[in-house]
Amino acid sequence: MSRDAASSPPATARHWQVRGTVQGVGFRPFTHRLATELQLSGTVRNRAGVVEIDAFGAPEALEAFRSRLRSDAPPLAAIAEIVELPPGGHAAPGAGFRILASVDDPCDAPEFVEVPPDAGLCQACRAEVLDPADRRHGYPFTNCTDCGPRATIIDDLPYDRARTSMSEFPLCPRCRAEYLDPGDRRFHAEPVACPDCGPRLSWRPGGTLPNLQQAQGAAALRIALERLAEGGVIALKGLGGYQLVCDATDEDAVARLRRLKQRPDKPFAVMAEDLAQIRALARVSGAEQGLLASPARPIVLVRPAPRGRPRLAGGIAPGAPRLGLFLPTTPLHLLLVRGAGRPLVVTSGNTADMPIIIDDLRAAQALGPVCDGLLAHDRTIRARYDDSVARVVHDQPTVLRRARGYAPEAIDLPIAAPRPLLAMGAQLKHTFTLAVGGHAVVGPHTGDLAALAALEAFDEAAGRMEHIHRVKPDIVVHDLHPEYLSTRAATAWEPERRMAVQHHHAHIASCAAEHGITGPVLGVAYDGLGLGGDGTLWGGEVLLADLCAFRRLGRFGTAPMPGGEAAVRHPLRMALGYLAGGEDLGGLRPDAELTAGVLAGLRDREPEYAKVLRLAASGTRSPRVSSAGRLFDAASALLGLCDHAGYEGHAAVLLEGAAQDVAADPLPWRVTESAGLWVLDPVTTLTGLLLRRREGAPVPELAAAFHEALTLATVELVRHCAVGTGVRTVCLSGGVWQNNRLTESVAQALEGDGYRVLINQRVPTNDGGISFGQAAVAAARLAEG
Repeated sequence: MSRDAASSPPATARHWQVRGTVQGVGFRPFTHRLATELQLSGTVRNRAGVVEIDAFGAPEALEAFRSRLRSDAPPLAAIAEIVELPPGGHAAPGAGFRILASVDDPCDAPEFVEVPPDAGLCQACRAEVLDPADRRHGYPFTNCTDCGPRATIIDDLPYDRARTSMSEFPLCPRCRAEYLDPGDRRFHAEPVACPDCGPRLSWRPGGTLPNLQQAQGAAALRIALERLAEGGVIALKGLGGYQLVCDATDEDAVARLRRLKQRPDKPFAVMAEDLAQIRALARVSGAEQGLLASPARPIVLVRPAPRGRPRLAGGIAPGAPRLGLFLPTTPLHLLLVRGAGRPLVVTSGNTADMPIIIDDLRAAQALGPVCDGLLAHDRTIRARYDDSVARVVHDQPTVLRRARGYAPEAIDLPIAAPRPLLAMGAQLKHTFTLAVGGHAVVGPHTGDLAALAALEAFDEAAGRMEHIHRVKPDIVVHDLHPEYLSTRAATAWEPERRMAVQHHHAHIASCAAEHGITGPVLGVAYDGLGLGGDGTLWGGEVLLADLCAFRRLGRFGTAPMPGGEAAVRHPLRMALGYLAGGEDLGGLRPDAELTAGVLAGLRDREPEYAKVLRLAASGTRSPRVSSAGRLFDAASALLGLCDHAGYEGHAAVLLEGAAQDVAADPLPWRVTESAGLWVLDPVTTLTGLLLRRREGAPVPELAAAFHEALTLATVELVRHCAVGTGVRTVCLSGGVWQNNRLTESVAQALEGDGYRVLINQRVPTNDGGISFGQAAVAAARLAEG
């Protein structure tokens, strides 16, 4: 024996459990390659929701192996922790390194397991689909360990083909060879398929039953492209549900799609073939391009190019400041948009306020009669996932709708939940959150809980999450508002297992918690409305808050909502509410002559003008609200931009769209003290708006001046509220912060004052983030005891 060999430390065995998003992301094949490179023997396998590794070899090689498990992990993996356990007995010298069959024994598994999100089409698979010489040329279901369906096909964990909807498609010899080859990027890629053994396309003409197929395979795609070229609307079975598709450059097709979806105003998303086409349509930054091409493949809100080519139909996003663009998420989408030779509108396959359809029979019944045909396939969708929506604001990527590509990836809670809990969310842009220990799974966007079908979709998704994660919640968390369907559903639980969290506290907690903050922050919660701690409607609040509790320090001045909820759909009524009954805070108010002139101009625009004015003046059926969102509604209506809202936030979107990048001096603004709170005076700003409009100022200038006034007033409000608190961290959360111009200007101004400014990034700033905030608050309260 040589002296070197005699002095070398003996080989040893190590056993690790890798936790996090490590199943369905190519982690076992990666582990196999790494172990082989480092000359280790042993095994790797999926156990329940984790990856279990036994390795045998030189100590230095084992240490390098453990380090590189984290540093060199596959791009879709997210390692939470690597736990060392006693050796498991599967590692032996000279036996090589093997991938073992998965086991479902939860022994030694953590209390929480993660489900990987779907991943957008990777460049390698894209190249194969477009290569005439490749055996997967033109195959719509091509995927590998770096891309393809995950959450939308999983039945249970551990993640193996047999526990997905791909179990219905036995592998052909060539796919099996790829699946078993450690050197192939499809090594243990569970959804792997090809034209010989995988799912197949089918075309069904509109109005037919699902068992009546006109064509399959390439012929089905060809017919769908013909219908699109003729100006048709087709239903497409995507990753997480059916979608409706039409030519984005065809005005008539877009108008028809709006009628079919009963969606007269809300912007549509547009899919482009590649980044080059997106750059021709919009002004995109490097950060926005990175977001567009990320594995999540979200719809990204970007600035349209002044003379974009090809020219999109005017009905795509009427009046909106930004255009929602995205890249193909699957090979099927790529083949469709490439075959069409132009951008396509791709929107959720449903009618207004209903959940996206995933069932083939339901699609045939609901979509078949109203479209020109269904381009479907025979792979079952197990879970409903709409397209995610994101943006870049203040140089930070932020999610506005968390669904396909992001959900159900877990987000860490800064204070672990001592007991499993289910946070029910709000009413609009609904999500739920399942929290176990330090992990929170924000469920996919459900939509608005305005219909029984949406509530059923929520129940189905929550039940599925509980099953896959093997969790039974002990506590249910809900909003204060008793009329929210999410709150009503929570009342089925025993009172001792329920916890209520105030709406705006949840907004601020969602922002603070995702940034890991537990201590006090100044929270600026601007949204439409939510039930306040005093039983009135809030929506323009400054709170001193931690994760357990809050204190209201500032607010917007109040105004009546004539007719209640109807005023949300009719911004002109909010304008009348401010004019007739806005809170008098001693600031600027319109004189009799100005008021009379304005009211005369509004009379013809509101069919129930006299009734609305009477309700506003008397307070009858007109709850008062301190809301930033409703102030945006009023300003938009007074400028003639929006009398009737076609979707939530419609008036505010048009106001931001009118302002664009116009430079303007701010309208008058005022912050004063009233009853121990600092109050922003809306009537002063609206009066200034009316005075300048009477002087002939153009609408874009006035819209910009309104934004400037709100920026300065917000900064002043924060300054006053911060006095005596010692707090220098500000969280901006709530639906109004979807306004890019306001977010950028307020954040920059506060940072210039020395504040640390945080915005929501991984969870939506709108009500889609409420459930995460509820979970964070409930976890902190339970931990505090």
